Amino acid sequence: MTDNVDVWYFMIPIAMVFVGLALVLFFWSVKSDQFEDLDRHGSSILFDDDKSSHQEAQTHPEQKAASQLSQNKDDHDHSA
Repeated sequence: MTDNVDVWYFMIPIAMVFVGLALVLFFWSVKSDQFEDLDRHGSSILFDDDKSSHQEAQTHPEQKAASQLSQNKDDHDHSA
């Protein structure tokens, strides 16, 4: 009976190391933005690469807003 108990003294620390490693890897992936844009790669197969609609769909919303803002600024600039 004591032989079966001795195995747990070895298995529990090994399991704790694996759980700790999994937590470290999970928090690293969240911190490095691995889960930010999950839809872009899934929908990329629906578009042709050479079409402008595909290139527009692949840009991030922040980039779209910045380019639209600069375009609107240029359109409304009436300086001589």
